Amino acid sequence: MSSTATEVELDITGMTCASCANRIERKLNKVNGVAATVNYATEKARVTAPGGFDVALLINTVEQAGYGATVHEEEKPQDDTELNSLRRRLQVSIALAVPVIVLSMVPAIQFTGWQWVSLLLATPVILWGAWPFHRAAWANLRHGAATMDTLVSVGTLAAYLWSLYALFFGTAGMLGMRHEFEFTVSPSDGAGNIYLEVAAGVTMFILAGRYFEKRSKRQAGAALRALMELGAKDVTVLRDGVEHRVPVDDLRVGEEFVVRPGEKIATDGTVLDGASAVDASMITGESVPVDVGPGDAVTGATVNTSGRLLVRATRVGNDTQLAQMARLVEEAQSGKAEVQRLADRISGVFVPVVIGIALATLAAWLLLGQPVAAAFTAAVAVLIIACPCALGLATPTALLVGTGRGAQLGILIKGPEVLESTRRVDTVVLDKTGTVTTGKMELDGVLLASGAQPTDRAAVLRRAGALEHASEHPIARAIARGAEAELGALPSVSGFRNEQGLGVRGVVDGVEVLVGRVTLLEAEGLRFPEDLRRDKAEAEAQGRTAVVVGWEGEVRGVLTVADRLKPSSADAVRRLRALGLEPVLLTGDNRDVARRIAAEVGIERVVAEVLPQDKLDAVRALQAEGRVVAMVGDGVNDAAALATADLGLAMGTGTDAAIEASDLTLVRGDLLGAVDAIRLSRATLRTIKANLFWAFAYNVAAIPLAALGLLNPMIAGVAMAFSSVFVVGNSLRLRRFRGAVN
Repeated sequence: MSSTATEVELDITGMTCASCANRIERKLNKVNGVAATVNYATEKARVTAPGGFDVALLINTVEQAGYGATVHEEEKPQDDTELNSLRRRLQVSIALAVPVIVLSMVPAIQFTGWQWVSLLLATPVILWGAWPFHRAAWANLRHGAATMDTLVSVGTLAAYLWSLYALFFGTAGMLGMRHEFEFTVSPSDGAGNIYLEVAAGVTMFILAGRYFEKRSKRQAGAALRALMELGAKDVTVLRDGVEHRVPVDDLRVGEEFVVRPGEKIATDGTVLDGASAVDASMITGESVPVDVGPGDAVTGATVNTSGRLLVRATRVGNDTQLAQMARLVEEAQSGKAEVQRLADRISGVFVPVVIGIALATLAAWLLLGQPVAAAFTAAVAVLIIACPCALGLATPTALLVGTGRGAQLGILIKGPEVLESTRRVDTVVLDKTGTVTTGKMELDGVLLASGAQPTDRAAVLRRAGALEHASEHPIARAIARGAEAELGALPSVSGFRNEQGLGVRGVVDGVEVLVGRVTLLEAEGLRFPEDLRRDKAEAEAQGRTAVVVGWEGEVRGVLTVADRLKPSSADAVRRLRALGLEPVLLTGDNRDVARRIAAEVGIERVVAEVLPQDKLDAVRALQAEGRVVAMVGDGVNDAAALATADLGLAMGTGTDAAIEASDLTLVRGDLLGAVDAIRLSRATLRTIKANLFWAFAYNVAAIPLAALGLLNPMIAGVAMAFSSVFVVGNSLRLRRFRGAVN
């Protein structure tokens, strides 16, 4: 075997809970020379093996553990066979189980022979509908493990088999039999009782929970698809002096391509000719578009906002910065710690204990010389009462109500595993551009020299706005919008000329006006008053972009442009602190801008001028300090950090890549939504825990009665019904949750 290590990615099928992933991981790691991690959420195994290793051995190892595996293929379409199978099982189970539950729980409609109709309807649900649970329970048994699948399988089969015994060998099959409400406690051989509604109901509810969980997991790879779809689909390549429109995959390193205003840059490259402003905010996080000219590097998927560019491709395909970011996201998702589901954790202890009690009950009755039928009645009764109907409702109902209320508040929660993180989060990392701020440049102020007249402000704004209105540069558009908003219609411009990389000039009101960098105006001999120069320097020190305006030999004013705070950001930061979270501002923008924004909203810790990889590293550094980190962002450059964070929250106004990589989406694009999301998630998690407690508590309390042979079927039915009603009622309280803005 070669000493060179190779990486293999396997698609895993058949996992039903996080313990399945742990079992497969342990099996793979026992293979000589293999190091493996299995991700339950993405249903993938990442395996490092010696070079020349036989992949078939890895697949065989997974299959021996009771699961399926295939080598992952990038272009392979998503297989929805398992999801579709679950949907069919759920639909059929609902149609058959509901009549069984109604017949069993409402004595008034129990017609002659109703119990045999119940058997006919319940059998397909318990044997076919619950087959995934039975199969998983068998796999667990072979490996000496117990999960929620084991509890469901044992409980439903015990209820079903006892019902068959009671129907065929007891008195339950007699025509005219009723499930009457009897609140007496007395020993019984159980031969007159059936529990088909328990078995069918539990199967139906847990199938529903499993289906919705599986459907949400299907989105695991969507972040990567969203990232790769951000790039340009085709490109104008210059070959032998002739422009050809070709798919971007046909572009090769060293080829020259044309990028017109408004187009996405096809791949990473170097500008050969032309000048423009490139909006790179979704990649770098910088709020101000970057001016580029010959010799400057540009990044694929960024947007050319103004001039025509001729670019030479330096990196294509998997070597581009966008592809590297996609890999970061994938690695972050694969490496994310799995949160074991609460029901599985409880079941892992509960199932062996219940089975132990049932066996002890059987042995005790037989040792005391009681009839075999009575001994088996008591033992099976323990198994039946221990399978809580409400368990299937505990998580799904709280999630249904919690996520429904969240949707009303503009918060989308992806799944139950998300909620566990919200309880432990102690640090919230906030992206700046588009999260704390609007992400759009706006006119921030008009600075005038000392001694200026009140009318001078309007003149500076009017003439600069008119001139910038003719430009396509994002900063120019911000100035034009601000001028129009304040003054209304702007005058026309003649002789407009763009001075590449310096500014613009043109005639407004019969006067030649210059707007742009200091170097442009000074080159034309305009005098720049010292007090105005100092004001400009101070504004730039605060992170604002300054544009100089002048005419007739004099600099008349300075316009400042900045990315504005969202109105609710300061209040949101204060509320996050009140939840016990320490806010951290993380941005690719320059340090001065970051510090100004942080000071305005009340954030003390700032990490600025970072690349996408650095954002991910910053989150990991906080986690290395022992912090549990929530990340709020909206850009492509945030996607890997969102996936790495213990809890990722994406602005719904942001990019698809950020949204798909996150755990929660804030539809409103308002930072107060992050406050609501954490509060609602914590409330939903508390509700789920309370539901799980009561789902088990009522039934645990009845186990001693069952063990003593005192279990009356209606007492069992009432206990199960009451626990279910309590769970639903407790979940419905989440509808009263109030958001921060309503």
